[in-house]
Amino acid sequence: MKFLTVRHATTYRYARPVTFGTHRLMLRPRDSHDLRLTGAELTLSPPGETRWLHDVFGNSVAEVSFTAPAQELTIISTLHLERYGLARPTFPIAPEAQNYPFVYSPGDRTDLGRLLEKHYPDPQNQIDAFAKRFVTETPMSTYNLLSNMNFAIRNEFKYLGRDEEGTQTPIDTLDKKTGSCRDFALLFIEAVRTLGFGARFVTGYLYDPKLEGGDSEIQGAGATHAWADVYIPGAGWVEYDPTNGLIAGENLIRVAVTRDPLQAVPISGSFSGNASDYLGMNVDVVVTTKP
Repeated sequence: MKFLTVRHATTYRYARPVTFGTHRLMLRPRDSHDLRLTGAELTLSPPGETRWLHDVFGNSVAEVSFTAPAQELTIISTLHLERYGLARPTFPIAPEAQNYPFVYSPGDRTDLGRLLEKHYPDPQNQIDAFAKRFVTETPMSTYNLLSNMNFAIRNEFKYLGRDEEGTQTPIDTLDKKTGSCRDFALLFIEAVRTLGFGARFVTGYLYDPKLEGGDSEIQGAGATHAWADVYIPGAGWVEYDPTNGLIAGENLIRVAVTRDPLQAVPISGSFSGNASDYLGMNVDVVVTTKP
């Protein structure tokens, strides 16, 4: 178990005072058997009125209404967590799913629904070809298949972090061989969906022990992070982080799960003014084991 503190500060700057529309925040994780939220603070400047709700996936979402115009908008989320992750990926797989290919039960297929379907065009079957690289002609270990794909993205693609919103299409990521954590997660999700797996997008944070004197080679800390969930009978939802080649990593801090990255933007909103009024943004995320 780790005791973690997450401080996520975002500042938007404008050339003159502007009026803000409603902002949607996905910054607060839900309690689970592997993650316990012990404290949460949300600081807004200018002040705003906050309303909490659960979205269609059960994620905790805040909608903030601002009344006063301002030249700068700052949103600071501070979380105090207990994380009960696994140092090593150990999870049981149901006998019927231990080897690929396998078939989900009718009930699972119904419940997984759209999470089984590819969401992005693949006119030249590039994603299909990428996914089939990891499949043998004879039945193979489901664990090995998913692990091999996860590590291949980690080893064959170059990580380029960015603060701007948006995600490359999986084909763009394949062509460029570069991307952010969001891009790699989406490529992995679309590839495993091609093979018949149910998968979903995860947004959250990543604790890097190196920032506190530890030894690690992980990428994606210092900002929001993204990875994938794959549904495996017997094991349930298993986390795969292709940016770092992690499986069910104890340093992954899940905030929200969605069908598609477009539904998992940590902060979204609008302002009234000229496009030229917007001067830029700064994002600073710090995850520590200190209170």
